[in-house]
Amino acid sequence: MATRHLYVVRHGAADPFGELTSTGEQQTHLLGERLARLPIDTVWHSPLARAVSTARILGEHLPNATVAEAAELVDHVPHVPEEMPAAWAGFFDGFDAAEAATGARLSQALVERFARPAETESHEVLVTHAYQVAWLVRDALGAPPARWLAMSCGNTALTVIQQRTGTPPTLVLYNDMSHLPEELRWTGFGQGPRP
Repeated sequence: MATRHLYVVRHGAADPFGELTSTGEQQTHLLGERLARLPIDTVWHSPLARAVSTARILGEHLPNATVAEAAELVDHVPHVPEEMPAAWAGFFDGFDAAEAATGARLSQALVERFARPAETESHEVLVTHAYQVAWLVRDALGAPPARWLAMSCGNTALTVIQQRTGTPPTLVLYNDMSHLPEELRWTGFGQGPRP
């Protein structure tokens, strides 16, 4: 039975303009060294600059892998809950029905493209954004749509999901930052202890 191995990563740390910082470049090189031990076929990336740069650096460490854009990996809010958790109410201020529908459509396209088995064995890196990592994990676990809100994701943290025909997805690893020294481990959301 063929297994589709998905190595899902959030881009490296970026500045307010969406460009990788020197920290983001360091994080990405360390992730590239870790992934170089695996038989990676393809590095898919979001069309946004921080993901493009992350994928380019990973490609330097993975010379046998194809690096290509996948529009489905773009950053977006995947789901706006009907019953808003109080802690998140301010985050969703200003989201209208059209924006929520667009997010739902993009999330469905993400799942349809990547959250399914492949016909042949594959090892694919998905360079994307925190919300998309959370959405793919939520999907793999069969959790309710609003559960994506409870998942944070570090820059260049590694999440591994396996897809096989006839079985539920397997979440092998989530938000693993063991390739990063302590000073480079960060979720990018708020201050606090770094795991």
